[in-house]
Amino acid sequence: MIRIGMVVLALAAALAAVAAAVALSPWWWFAAVPLLLLGLLGTWDLAQRKHSVLRNYPVLGHARFLLEHVRPELQQYFVERNFDGRPFDRDVRSIVYERAKGTDAEQPYGTERDVYAPGYEFLVPSMAPREAPGTPPRVRVGGPDCAKPYDMALLNVSAMSFGSLSSNAILALNSGAAAGGFAHDTGEGGLSEYHLRPGGDLVWEIGTGYFGCRTRDGDFDPKEFADKAAHDQVKCVSLKLSQGAKPGIGGVLPGPKVNAEIAGVRDVPEGRTVISPPYHRVFSTPRELVRFVARMRELSGGKPTGFKLCVGSRQQFLAVCRAMLEEGTTPDFIIVDGAEGGTGAAPLEFADHVGTPLTEGLLTVHNSLVGAGLRDRIRIGASGKIATGADLVKRLVQGADYGNAARAMMFAVGCIQAQRCHTNRCPTGVTTQDPRRARALDVGDKTQRVQRLQAATVASAVELMASMGVTDPADLRPHMLRRRIDPYTERSYEELYEWLAPGQLLTEPPESWAADWKAADPDRFTV
Repeated sequence: MIRIGMVVLALAAALAAVAAAVALSPWWWFAAVPLLLLGLLGTWDLAQRKHSVLRNYPVLGHARFLLEHVRPELQQYFVERNFDGRPFDRDVRSIVYERAKGTDAEQPYGTERDVYAPGYEFLVPSMAPREAPGTPPRVRVGGPDCAKPYDMALLNVSAMSFGSLSSNAILALNSGAAAGGFAHDTGEGGLSEYHLRPGGDLVWEIGTGYFGCRTRDGDFDPKEFADKAAHDQVKCVSLKLSQGAKPGIGGVLPGPKVNAEIAGVRDVPEGRTVISPPYHRVFSTPRELVRFVARMRELSGGKPTGFKLCVGSRQQFLAVCRAMLEEGTTPDFIIVDGAEGGTGAAPLEFADHVGTPLTEGLLTVHNSLVGAGLRDRIRIGASGKIATGADLVKRLVQGADYGNAARAMMFAVGCIQAQRCHTNRCPTGVTTQDPRRARALDVGDKTQRVQRLQAATVASAVELMASMGVTDPADLRPHMLRRRIDPYTERSYEELYEWLAPGQLLTEPPESWAADWKAADPDRFTV
């Protein structure tokens, strides 16, 4: 009763103020109307039951929600320092924007980073640096079972689906890839006309939903897969086991977002919610996985075929290596996705606490393949926060042959790290299916930015390697990257991590690997 009385009194006071103002002069309407609106708002605040703050502090309580709403922008633009923002700090965003625009990306007056802080990493320059090659090196992808090997660029567009990204964003990314001569991973959302129209090289990714090559009940359709894999633009085919943003779970595309166009690309009913399961139907053991990858390569006409994963259990990956050895066949490439990723929205617990970061993931995959005597047949791609030449060189030192970038490429097409990707209200038209918002992204301009970013980043990586005395990425060694342990101690990657010799697991596994290697079962994914 007391609450109701307060509401009635507030409303009566507002109406009385308006009546008094009008009686004095018509000009008082300018003050009376705002007073009336505030009175009505206060009345509503007192009556509602959803927000305790507003019931105790009517009208004034809205300031709290306003500040909370603009907090990310205030933090990003006015509070955080140039080098401590997340997921990407201002220094990284700035260098990506500058390179994409073709403007000066140099910095005066030295680094702002604390070079004595634990975790600081640095590349080792040579006293005999080399001249950087005029043509960036490329990586031949294709093992002994591959009939159509592909020369991969050092940096490519990582997996982002049409549906997650707007049609204009996909057009700009693929047009940039076509102009710059690098590859564009389609993501698991299917092979759309926006991937095919510009003519850029494609890595066609197949996920657990088998979008674009699925039967009516959601199983893999080999005939449709073979037909689409035959496209000249499809240079490689990739099977996605898991992704860094949310390893171990599937995805959901709400029915309202499944318009006729997306339904056609994904082979799903229009208007119905689409679920990507967390597991694959086509395999359930390491041996079946290896056999299915070989089948995909055969169906594609011998094009390079591989898989992508966010690393979890070392023992499970070693089981896949055992299956490769026993089956006598290997994938042509493996893409290691770091838990730092990525562009897909994910539950906070998965984003923060599940999966292996890219450094340890690369080391696990690289050393497992080396120790099993398989590394020379398989190329490794690294995917996870690669935005600069230094990022790329570090991943090459850690065991990768080439890199993929997703969010840096999003920056190039206009992303401002608003982190509204999952809301369909992207302010720059990158991650939305709203035509009004997507039209803000000019395909012609962003195409040039994608091309310039890739070229400048690779050129930076090549120049860094030359300063280290290396012109071929294959000559990079673990001792060329060092990490500070404490203010007084730093160690090279050669000292910090264990590096297996070729075939070592087959002859005399080191004690730290022996138990996992022995337990690895090619016919079972042990938990």
